[in-house]
Amino acid sequence: MSQRVEDEKETGRVEAFSDGVFAIAMTLLILDVKAPKPADAAASGGLLVALRGQWPTYLAYLTSFATILVMWVNHHKLFRHIHRSNDTLLFLNGLLLLFVTFVPFPTSLVADYLQESESGVAAAVYAGTYLALAVAFNMLWLYASGKGRLLGTRANPTEVRAITRQYRFGPILYAVAFVLAFFSVAASVTLCLLLALFFAFTGALTRVFGDRPPGT
Repeated sequence: MSQRVEDEKETGRVEAFSDGVFAIAMTLLILDVKAPKPADAAASGGLLVALRGQWPTYLAYLTSFATILVMWVNHHKLFRHIHRSNDTLLFLNGLLLLFVTFVPFPTSLVADYLQESESGVAAAVYAGTYLALAVAFNMLWLYASGKGRLLGTRANPTEVRAITRQYRFGPILYAVAFVLAFFSVAASVTLCLLLALFFAFTGALTRVFGDRPPGT
């Protein structure tokens, strides 16, 4: 059996477990999107008005689903390069998943408080959760990629460096979103959504221009 095959098999359980956790976290988000009760719809002026009134829930759901989706895609991208595992990697991956499964809570918080006087606190918890996720992602990747510690033998050095550069922006930008929450809730939540799009776009560019095995 080749070293490449052995490396790929070594992270199989980590990836399968992580995929399951991501899937559960994304599924739980929809539980906050509820159909208005007939009595509530009648009291608010009709079903259409009641549905429009739930726009904070739709916004929070969209932002969180998009962010977790992008994180799942990036997690998959990391494990195309990470072929070996050890206890430290398992705990760092577990830390990342801890924050992933926490996302439905601040999503619900933002949906409930976006139009209330304490919306800034809710937005701060929301952005703070993504800040913690960004830090956890960096810790996982920097540990695995440091000196090629857990990378496969055919890992592309160009893409490894590109991923490292890309991830450096995450904690900084989410920290900005966290601070913004105390001044402008709309700006903070919007920045979180834009960051999901940013990492999706830059991740796609990395795959197109950096994911080429040496010699091709």
